[in-house]
Amino acid sequence: MASSNGRRSHLKWLVPGMHVKRWLLLLMLGSIVLSLGFAILIRSAADSHTFSPIVYFGMLQFADRPLRALVFSGMGLGLIGLALYKLSQALVEPFLRPGQGHVADIVYQHRRRRGGPKVVAFGGGTGLSTLLRGLKKYTDNITAIVTVADDGGSSGRLRQELGLPPPGDFRACIAALSDAETLTTRLFEYRFSEGMGLNGHSFGNLFIAAMTNITGSFESGLAEASRVLAVRGQVIPSTLQDVTLCADLREELEDGAEGWRRVQGESAIPGLGQRIERVFLQPEDARAYPAAVKAILDADVIVAGPGSLFTSVLPNLLVDGIARAVKAAQAPRIYICNVATQPGETAGFGVGEHVESLNRHVGEGVFMHVLANNNTRMPIPAPTAHFEWVTPPTDDLPGVSVYLADLVDRQRPWRHDSELLASAIMQIYAQLTNSQARAEKTALNHSVPAPTVVQLR
Repeated sequence: MASSNGRRSHLKWLVPGMHVKRWLLLLMLGSIVLSLGFAILIRSAADSHTFSPIVYFGMLQFADRPLRALVFSGMGLGLIGLALYKLSQALVEPFLRPGQGHVADIVYQHRRRRGGPKVVAFGGGTGLSTLLRGLKKYTDNITAIVTVADDGGSSGRLRQELGLPPPGDFRACIAALSDAETLTTRLFEYRFSEGMGLNGHSFGNLFIAAMTNITGSFESGLAEASRVLAVRGQVIPSTLQDVTLCADLREELEDGAEGWRRVQGESAIPGLGQRIERVFLQPEDARAYPAAVKAILDADVIVAGPGSLFTSVLPNLLVDGIARAVKAAQAPRIYICNVATQPGETAGFGVGEHVESLNRHVGEGVFMHVLANNNTRMPIPAPTAHFEWVTPPTDDLPGVSVYLADLVDRQRPWRHDSELLASAIMQIYAQLTNSQARAEKTALNHSVPAPTVVQLR
């Protein structure tokens, strides 16, 4: 079985897009020209010298010329192949980590990911890093656009003390996109439990803060951190301005009437347990980061979520210019609905309520495709019994195509499984960009599609 896998791995050198066959042909052409030179030299020597019987038999002079040519050509190709194989091992082996597999497999995966679609993903918190962890197996062309409205924990302290955007969500995304993800995640998530000034800070937040000071700007610090950690893609903010997330909450007054309450600060919003009617940024005219707008307009597919709807996803889209850029983009635009409701934020929400809230904040038609979970049969673990499944729609949602798939993480069923989620997104992308859909892509994204519910495999 192992030798069979090895042979299949070696054959991947011949797969289109590996950029190997052209150089093999050039090598063979050079070998043929060199062989012709030697043949002319030997023929000249044979005309003027008499060789011993050993040379006579070694050159197969007793055989017909076609047979001699076939034998020597086969021997030459075999020697060239063996030499290339051993040479690639000698040159590449020092750069491989144990257990990475065959060089051909690694190069094949690298080439495939480099040619993958350009994906732009919005969000923050655990949901975005879960998505990125799955997407990086399909493409290296990933842009994660992260909210800068976080004001709690270590990120909030660094934001107040150093005046830089909160690094927490950026830290999680960088770790998720890193080649050495497991070790990087453990290192970046390491939180100091003692030490004056260090207590409560995570190493990843301090690392990004240090990179910001060294490079002179937050965006340069992110870029250098990504380069050092071999990140696939890029992690950028939706805006570089200091913004505060605010919310209008609906509350019941003592006389039974309903009133409104305004709350400032992302960390203060979910804990109040009141219905969120509206979230907005202060200042409301915060300018979008130009690199984020460019990535959106150049994207092949745009994804929002998963994550906290009001405190992770919407803060990105509320930045001036971001939603307009998304709507102007020619790429398919997919909103990923959460697997479970979030207490204090989306309690009692189904897919329809998520879509309605999204449309109410950024306008209808910005996201016209929705991906939702349809596996609501798994038992709810006792410690997390307070969560509820986000129920799929029973009827079509106006102006929206809904794609349903099993997206549940078996270990933590209130979250998405990164591999199932990424696979579903790639399926939707393939369906929307096949030969027929490619010709209709503009209509799919800039006019109201017929409502549909599609079950993915």
